[in-house]
Amino acid sequence: MNDNVLRGRRPDGAARAPQTYSTQRTCAHDGCTTTLSRYNRREFCYAHAPVKYPRLRGRVAQNHA
Repeated sequence: MNDNVLRGRRPDGAARAPQTYSTQRTCAHDGCTTTLSRYNRREFCYAHAPVKYPRLRGRVAQNHA
């Protein structure tokens, strides 16, 4: 019989609930009336969110035009 068997268990207890924010929030961009999700922690909708560049950690950035 093989003694190198790895066996797992399901996590015990209930899963933690996701953090929620106010349900009446709208995008902070002037003129945008998009209602933000209660799970969106940011103040802008996807269309008006500022650009964020990923941390490349030694890789060269590729521009896809």
